[in-house]
Amino acid sequence: MIQNNQDRKQYLKIIRSMTPEDRLKKCFELNELTRQLFLAGLKNRFPQYSEEEIKKIYLRRIDKCRNLNY
Repeated sequence: MIQNNQDRKQYLKIIRSMTPEDRLKKCFELNELTRQLFLAGLKNRFPQYSEEEIKKIYLRRIDKCRNLNY
């Protein structure tokens, strides 16, 4: 997490030094990390649910995040 303006500047410097391909790869890595954290949070919150039930909750919640303007 970016704590201050100096950290933000350093972060932007690193991102700008990456190739477009590397930035896209990082985007996919962060997306997968977010997905794994979300699923872990659901499993932690609902330990009594099966993997299938967790997946259904996950998909319902992800569906709510879609931009319905498209």
